Amino acid sequence: MATITGEMVINEVIKKYPATIKVFNDYRVDSCCGGGAPIEVTARRDGVDVDGLVRALNAAVEEPQAGSALKR
Repeated sequence: MATITGEMVINEVIKKYPATIKVFNDYRVDSCCGGGAPIEVTARRDGVDVDGLVRALNAAVEEPQAGSALKR
């Protein structure tokens, strides 16, 4: 089940899922000036594969935090 879609606004995604900042940076998607626009719009403008980006964003938020289950 996809948590993040291309229609979601970048700034809202980053606010809710801080782990996505690295993905936006890795894909070289402008999350600063383009942050107020939907992922799909900014990614297309930046020449990025939208489907690949959305898959990577969802993978980033679905990964369990390393060691979080071990800490008490």
